[in-house]
Amino acid sequence: MAEAVVGGAFLSAFLQVLFDRMASHEVLEFFSRWKLSEEPLMRLKTSLLFINAVLNDAEEKQINNPVVKGWVNELKDAAYQAQDLLDEIATDALRYKLEAELKSKVQLFNLTSHSSSYKEIELKLEEILGRLKFLAKQRDLLGLKEGNGGEKPSPKRPTTSLVEESGVYGRDGDTEAIIELLLADDGSGYNMSVIPIAGMGGVGKTTLAQLLYNKKLVVENFDVRAWVCVSQEFDVLRITKTILEAVTSSTSDTNDLDLLQVRLNNSLVGRKFLIVLDDVWNENYLDWEVLRTPFKSGANGSKEPQLFNISNFISAFDLTSDKIWLCEVQLEYCGKHC
Repeated sequence: MAEAVVGGAFLSAFLQVLFDRMASHEVLEFFSRWKLSEEPLMRLKTSLLFINAVLNDAEEKQINNPVVKGWVNELKDAAYQAQDLLDEIATDALRYKLEAELKSKVQLFNLTSHSSSYKEIELKLEEILGRLKFLAKQRDLLGLKEGNGGEKPSPKRPTTSLVEESGVYGRDGDTEAIIELLLADDGSGYNMSVIPIAGMGGVGKTTLAQLLYNKKLVVENFDVRAWVCVSQEFDVLRITKTILEAVTSSTSDTNDLDLLQVRLNNSLVGRKFLIVLDDVWNENYLDWEVLRTPFKSGANGSKEPQLFNISNFISAFDLTSDKIWLCEVQLEYCGKHC
């Protein structure tokens, strides 16, 4: 396996954890015990919600824009700082509860010795709010747009294999790691290997695949290559036809799936191929089996990277919560026909 740097892909989920923590009994009890206004807490939530609304756009733009990438990193740092503060508040509340249960003089002493802690926490909270206020202003200056995070997006523009590599920053480690998988002969006994690249929408899966597809080392390693933008409509006939036309460098005038697959199978016999399927949403296992039938004639070392949107990838393979997290942060390398 090779790690995939997902960047800010987890931020939305992480912020939701912060929202839940802000509403927890321990945090609210702390503010009530010290008779503190909950207004700063509400400002914290509002600021995070305001920023969270543009995360999808920021996660996508940071691939090509180092300024946006810096903004995302600053946001992560502020979010971690907020988490530490909420943990500190929860710990203080728990300590107070335990001391209260002791009903001893130690309780009174500790209450007095901790009487200034809330002031320190107030200062830390104001510092975090200041950072978020600054990030919120930058949000608009950077032109980040609000999106519908977590929902299946409307059909996006078709993608191609072309990419302006000079405009991509910080992907060298990712491409080198996956190139090792692409060039490896797994020795599993199967001719074709599948490399699903799974992640939330907007984390840069397509850009990463474009970089890989055009690397000189990759181009020289495969006899034929094909790029297919699948999108939400998983049309086996269309995908097969697109691959066939890419492999043969000629158009096909038939819409008969059997004839197309026979031609594709014959075109791939003994040849080492690389086929990239971009923006995959399909959940039907039978569709996959039909599509992949012609690929079995390829030479050993053939690869089929598939770029899954994480929500559908999870649904299609019925993964546990632990494996969901794994798929979000790693590239699952199937060394056999899976």
